[in-house]
Parts: sequence; C-alpha cells; structure tokens
Amino acid sequence: MESTVSATIFITFPRDKFKPNMTNITQDPCGPTERVQSSVTVYMKNLVVSDFFLCLCLPLRIAHNVTYSITMRKIYCSIGATAFYVNMYASILFMDIIAANRYLKIVRPLETHALQTVRTARHISIGTWISLLAVSSVYLISFLQTSWVQDQKLSCESMHSHKLSVVYKIIHCVSFAVFAFVLVSLVFLYWKTLQKIKKAQLSTQTVSSRHKFNRSKRNMLILVVVFCVCFVPYHLVRLLYMFSSDCSFNILKELTILLSVLNVCFDPLIYFIFCKAFRDQLRKKDLQRSSEIKT
Repeated sequence: MESTVSATIFITFPRDKFKPNMTNITQDPCGPTERVQSSVTVYMKNLVVSDFFLCLCLPLRIAHNVTYSITMRKIYCSIGATAFYVNMYASILFMDIIAANRYLKIVRPLETHALQTVRTARHISIGTWISLLAVSSVYLISFLQTSWVQDQKLSCESMHSHKLSVVYKIIHCVSFAVFAFVLVSLVFLYWKTLQKIKKAQLSTQTVSSRHKFNRSKRNMLILVVVFCVCFVPYHLVRLLYMFSSDCSFNILKELTILLSVLNVCFDPLIYFIFCKAFRDQLRKKDLQRSSEIKT
C-alpha cells in the first residue's frame, strides 16, 4: 500500500530562508533527509504488510462467494472478513499518517516533529495495529459465540444474531467515521500543500521550476482522485447497505469492494511515479539483468 498517499510529493525548503532557491520545493519523496526517510519507511513497510495480507484474504472471499459450503462461510465470515477489513483500514490510516508526515515537513522544514522520528513511527504503527485488532476482535468473538442457522443466503449478515447485528453496525459506523476523518484530513493536507506550492511558485521565474510546480500539483490531484475512487464509493454504499434490505445494495457493495481492492494495484504504480529512487533502483536492476543476458 506504498499507498496512494504514500506517494505524496516530498516538498522541502531551503535551510536559511524561503525565498532563495525555491526550486528545492519539488525534491523527490524518497531522497532528502535520512530522518524523514526512515520514519516514512516505517509507515511504508506497514502499508506493504497491510496490502499483502489483504491480498491473502481474497481467495477466501472468492471461495465464500462461489460455494454453498457452510464451513467455508464460517471461516470467511469469522476470520477472512475480519482480516480483510483490518488490513483495509490499516491502509487508510497509514495513508493519512504519511500525508501528515509530509505536511509537517512542508510547514515546519526546520523542525523535527515527533511524527518524523523512527521511534515514534514505530510506536504509532504498533498502536494502529493494536487498535484495529482490538476493535475487530469484538466482532470476531461475538461471531464465534453465535449459533448459526443454515440457509441459502451467501452474505455473512444472514448468520448474524440480533446482538451481533448491533455490534456489526456499531463497528461499521465507527469505521465510517474514521474514514470520513481521514478523507477530510487528506483533502486539507493537500490543500495546504497546494497553497505552499503556489506561494513558492510566485518567487521563481525559471521555466524548469514552473514545470516542476505544475507537475507537483497534477500529481497531488491524481493522488486525491485515486483515493476517492477507491474508497469513497465503498463507504457510501456500505452505510446504506447496513440500514437497508434492498438486494441491489448488496450488488453495489460487492462492486465497490472491488474498487477498494484495486487500491492495492495502484500503490506500486503511484509509488513508481513519485519515487525517483525507486525508479532508479528498478532501472539499475533492469540494466544488470540485461548485461547478464548479453554475457
């Protein structure tokens, strides 16, 4: 999940003043200081972990949808679905954390914020996973304590008791609130970043610098659009689905889940676009592979 936001441009300002040499505003996100690079790397690794385990949950989800086996339904609805949503929201939260890390580097380029230290990054990462696992364990324990009635419906909700249904709705309402907070904060962070770029753009006259500024604004817009396309439809449909008995919402829910999973595919692509060091490393490996073939 390198992630959508994980590819946020790394904007730095000169150490002495903001006006001289403002072309430094578009430095590569994977390069500059070891302090920020290390903390971001911690968050990036957690995004990779969440993406990896999310992919591992997909075979269970597919098996659940194509078979009428009650055993498979129990396995997916208890363990598979829980792991799926834990990793989805882990990706969402780490995207926001990385965006906040970049924002602090922009507005406080001369300061070392706690969020930018490796130690704090590790603590935040551990705290994020513990929080998600604690919330999900409430649903998992409640589900395992429920007596199921065998029917022909494929949805996990058909196996919920009244008590479990209440727990399920509360958890998803809380999840929606978390997502809404992340979405608003991401838009705010990108908007403030854009303002900073515009101010810096006014102080430079070179064509190359203007091109870099325009590219940075375009890239930020792409990131916000990708995030919205992947996660906004799912959360809107999911909220309606929980409080409606209309079967059409179930179809829409499955389609929007597909969109959210596509974020896993976009993460490496977006990271490649924004991270020059990553591109250089791939080119280096490609050259080494080509030289080995020739020899």
